[in-house]
Amino acid sequence: MKMFLWSYTDLFWHCPLSIMWSLVFLCAQKVVSDHASTCRALEFIPKELYPVLFKASFLGRKTLVLQDLVKRWPFPVLSLQKLLQSCKHCDCLPIKEKSSKLCVQAVILGVLAYLHQVMAGEDRKQQLRVLNMVGLQDDNLEQDPESMSLWSQTVTLSKACVDISQRHSEGANPSSKRRKGARSTLAATLAPGCQVYVEVHMDLFVNSTSSTILREALQVSSSSPLRLRCRDFRAEELSIRSTLGLLELLSPTSIRQVDLRFNNLGLPGLNVLLPFLTKFTSLLSLKLPYNNVDVRRLSVEMEASLQNFASQLGKLQSLKELNLGSSRLSGRLRQLLGGLQKPLESLELAFCYLLPSDLTFLSQSLHASSLKKLDLSGNNLCEPLLQPFQLLLKEAAGSLLHLDIMECKLMDSHLGALLPMLSCCTHLRYLGIFCNPISTRGLKTLLQNTLALPELRLIIYPYPVDCYSESLPWPTSSSSFLDSSFDQEKLSRVHAELQQLLAQAQRTDVTWSTDMYRHKTLDYLSL
Repeated sequence: MKMFLWSYTDLFWHCPLSIMWSLVFLCAQKVVSDHASTCRALEFIPKELYPVLFKASFLGRKTLVLQDLVKRWPFPVLSLQKLLQSCKHCDCLPIKEKSSKLCVQAVILGVLAYLHQVMAGEDRKQQLRVLNMVGLQDDNLEQDPESMSLWSQTVTLSKACVDISQRHSEGANPSSKRRKGARSTLAATLAPGCQVYVEVHMDLFVNSTSSTILREALQVSSSSPLRLRCRDFRAEELSIRSTLGLLELLSPTSIRQVDLRFNNLGLPGLNVLLPFLTKFTSLLSLKLPYNNVDVRRLSVEMEASLQNFASQLGKLQSLKELNLGSSRLSGRLRQLLGGLQKPLESLELAFCYLLPSDLTFLSQSLHASSLKKLDLSGNNLCEPLLQPFQLLLKEAAGSLLHLDIMECKLMDSHLGALLPMLSCCTHLRYLGIFCNPISTRGLKTLLQNTLALPELRLIIYPYPVDCYSESLPWPTSSSSFLDSSFDQEKLSRVHAELQQLLAQAQRTDVTWSTDMYRHKTLDYLSL
């Protein structure tokens, strides 16, 4: 084994660049293929080779080797996002795929084993200080038993944090006896100024079933050997009290995004929560979809509540992304967004019952020329919204990367009116037009007019109206599109024709698809 490792190290330093990296990774795969041999050899392996061994182990699902690598990690930071990116050793991008549940668990177990080892006073200086788990893929659209969801990661690490805190406290106070259910008092009994710790940078996803354990973990986190530090916080189906309790425990400087959805907070609840968000000085993204906000017919009291909400939004000095999807905001965009001091770069207003005055304001606002992502899905963009939408597209053309206009009742004629503006969006990467009553002819016209967009990579298009087996009811609704049957043979033929046109134009780098769930769309914060 030692002879192999010496040869492996020699390869690392002396092979020609044209073949060195592929050989290094192949050697790394060979090294991690046998756990027992790897375990014996780890102390002889140069620390510079740990990253490539980690990636080879993760891709090969060598969980025991992963655990040993983490336990012996020789650097202050272990970042999954960096280790699993494409690199000079391997072009694979596992960070872009759903991560193996067993591998993520192995990393966590390795950190816990490492902490127990150092806390036990073994002859070894503490090296690892930060485990960075942010950026792991989790679309929450389907359950995959082979992968670990963000919710599961949150629960697993929360339990680990509480458990190791309890062990640490009992070690510091061996004679103390704890009553069952007394975990919430652990923070007070931990030894002050604990120097043995690993900080876990992660995204948190919590709902009503996991809020209790996360709250316990955050309460002990500041003095625990395992310390949770949140970057993006997402909460679903939580009461105002539970949400506030968690927000109060998050670090003010580390939060980048707060996503509160399906919480039924309404304007009164949001007005209670927003003042707590001003402490997050690095907050870039605020998502508040599906929160039962309707401003169309307000009482005098609720008018004051809306004005307060707008005022609180204006205090979020770093905000660049705002999602108010499924709020009924008819005629109120000027009031809501007019107080923002800096331009938004991502704005999601899906199913917001917008009026022409809303889009007119938006086209004339400081936000228009800065927008990189715009989602107006579910708003009727036909007349009378078509003209102000054209003006908005014209203003946003220089910056727009992502445009969602699904379920907007756009027909061939409307699409034709938008094509001159779309053709000017030279940086556009994604266009979503699913569930619009467009014909095959309209799609081909769209394709021909977007071929010149150099950065375009993905278009989610609707089933053409002429591919349905029966006439669609009018006015056409999204449910009509989804419930009506279509001719699969016709649809396949249309798809083949679109692919042929792309091939003829040498634009096979552009994906045209009717599957809105399969393809990863643009996340503003990943830019």
